[in-house]
Amino acid sequence: MSHPIKTVLVVGLGSIGRRHVGIIKELFPEINIVVLRHRQCDKNDIDALGLYKCVTSIDKAIETNPQAAIIANPATKHIEVAEQLANKGIHLLIEKPISDSSMGVQALINICHQNNVVLMTAYNLRFLPSLIEFKKQLQANKIGNIYSVRSEVGQYLPSWRIDKDYRKSVSSQKKMGGGVLLELSHEIDYILWIFGPIKWVKSHVSKQSDLDIDVEDSANIILGFKSNDGRELTASLNMDFIRHDTIRKCFVIGEQGTLLWNGISGKVEYFAKGGKDWETILSSSPDRDYTYTEEIKSFFSSIESNGLPYISGDDGMHVVSIIEAIKKSSNTNSIVYLQT
Repeated sequence: MSHPIKTVLVVGLGSIGRRHVGIIKELFPEINIVVLRHRQCDKNDIDALGLYKCVTSIDKAIETNPQAAIIANPATKHIEVAEQLANKGIHLLIEKPISDSSMGVQALINICHQNNVVLMTAYNLRFLPSLIEFKKQLQANKIGNIYSVRSEVGQYLPSWRIDKDYRKSVSSQKKMGGGVLLELSHEIDYILWIFGPIKWVKSHVSKQSDLDIDVEDSANIILGFKSNDGRELTASLNMDFIRHDTIRKCFVIGEQGTLLWNGISGKVEYFAKGGKDWETILSSSPDRDYTYTEEIKSFFSSIESNGLPYISGDDGMHVVSIIEAIKKSSNTNSIVYLQT
């Protein structure tokens, strides 16, 4: 693949930043990778990761003349850094969520439009073959008219990264953009992607466990969609940091049966109306780097073609707006309607 990208800036060198560095090195070994972080990398990091440079200020980062940047620092810092880079014409892939609030996101989108900057939000689950097939089957009317959607995601927070103290993770700290709603916002993104705009939300968000965190660990949400045929479709979404059996599933119940996506096993299954058992439509288990690799390829391809990104800044904005509505609904114990 030929491309104009000679230097890429990676902002942040946590687990996701390191993953992006490794994937770029493997895909495009000729690209120079510059890392921007709040403290200087040690020489072992620079050598082990094959970095061109490690800098500690945005000005020094811009001096290296990157054509693209991956924003992988805490969500609370995304907009501040992204705006400065977009004003210099640097294309942006921003890790999910695009920010911890909607404040400043539209301004960033406008800056990117003005400067012809590609702005992509990093919801990598959209590159999973199983989720793509799940959407395809629904669009092909596999189960006829859809009656109900039930989505669930959960994993015990201390078991996410057993080599690290969960209390120091981004997920557990409000000041870094933690909590189930922001950390597990993939679910909101794929629900929007598959089922369309959300009209209203009703929710209960809480901290149920004794985990040493200052953010919510549980969210129980009902989402109402815009109606096209007189029927109002709703989805239930349950998200948590507290369950010990890791789960990521979506059931869609329709007039001709039920379709199930299992994001852990990589299976899409179908239970036909009048059937007796589940039928496997697809079983796909790509390695853990697959979706991130496809994401970076897609980002670079959008830059090369000057085309629209697969997952836009507007997509990221919609997710954050829904999260704010979910929080408001829980705080006020009421249905909150989204602006359309």
